[in-house]
Amino acid sequence: MTKSEIKFTVTLDDNMVAEKIDWSASDAKENTSKGVMISVWDAKENNTMRIDFWTKDMMVDEMCQFYHQTFLSMADTFERATGETEAAKSMRNFAQQFGEKVNLFTKKKFDA
Repeated sequence: MTKSEIKFTVTLDDNMVAEKIDWSASDAKENTSKGVMISVWDAKENNTMRIDFWTKDMMVDEMCQFYHQTFLSMADTFERATGETEAAKSMRNFAQQFGEKVNLFTKKKFDA
């Protein structure tokens, strides 16, 4: 059996706000990130435990893109894991609507 360890190190300022998030894995090099979302399924409690944090220098447009890409990733993972194509399609549609709502996509106007 192969094991891999993932480690997060969060540097906080005097007000306990994240300034820097470093992470590493036993099979990858060290990286720095502005935001992290971790979801863990607790089978005993039948509940999801979450840890979400981001640095104070993560811009709103970066947060919007982070969420949009996470929604799309969740749809892909859900479809692979369950085969629920229509539910995954609904999730992707929501991601599209979210992206439009937060102005992630440029609207090109053509003059005729």
